[in-house]
Amino acid sequence: MGLLSVGLTLTYLTTRVPNFAHASFATIGVYIALIATHIWDSTPYIAIPIAFVISGIVAVSLYTFILKPLIRKGASQAIQMIATLAFDLVVIAMLNISADYIIRTYQITSREFTLRSYDAHFMDLPLLVFVAPVTIVTIAIILHIILKKTKFGIAMRASTENPDLAGTVGINVKLVYRVSWMLGGGLAGIAGTLMSLWFLGDPNLGPQLIPSVFAASIVGGFFSIYGAIAGAILVGLAEVLGTRFLAGEFGSWLIAYRPLIPLIFIVVTLLLAPKGIAGINWSKLRRHGTRG
Repeated sequence: MGLLSVGLTLTYLTTRVPNFAHASFATIGVYIALIATHIWDSTPYIAIPIAFVISGIVAVSLYTFILKPLIRKGASQAIQMIATLAFDLVVIAMLNISADYIIRTYQITSREFTLRSYDAHFMDLPLLVFVAPVTIVTIAIILHIILKKTKFGIAMRASTENPDLAGTVGINVKLVYRVSWMLGGGLAGIAGTLMSLWFLGDPNLGPQLIPSVFAASIVGGFFSIYGAIAGAILVGLAEVLGTRFLAGEFGSWLIAYRPLIPLIFIVVTLLLAPKGIAGINWSKLRRHGTRG
């Protein structure tokens, strides 16, 4: 969830348009992990760099061939958002075709599958339990260094804050945007690869994930990478632990209503803190709390 939220935030920073196809980029990673495991007879983890590249290229294609021409023609944000929905349908269709091809050619289950049994174990726990948090921490550190310590990071911040001014001082804004979309889509691909070791894989996984991903980014604040990680942790834990607690108290029938949790987070955040966690003036709140 953290990787997906960070990736969505990176793409939103460039176009200011929510990308509804973002979660399907993760589904691409799920199927690359399936191919690596069953067709290449390897570990799902080897699919991580491949998923990063392929999902990143698909994301850049969305920006380059669809959103960028629409922006150039002055299309509204609503039209661009609908374009991402249309692109999502195309990606889902291609994933369904790929799933059917895998079934016919290799006689492998490629719908509602899981790769849990192919994960290694460490200290009697699935290796994913250690790999996932290490991955998000590592990527957060790398992004922090890139954004704060490198010339490209300065160019990226300038391009997202004021693209016209950045262009006049010699920054290649178009290149910055493409790299941002490559990173955003690539992170989604990595997330999908890791998700295949825990969740059921299916071509239609993206639409199931997108409410949670948007909730995490909105709670964290759409303009903050660090807020995206915090929002993902908060929403993810609330979904898993909250559903488990309520199911234990009131019955397993509540599990079917798990998708309502991210929607509740979205509504509450937009009503109480539209800018998310990152937009809250925490120092002001501390001063008020001290006075109280």
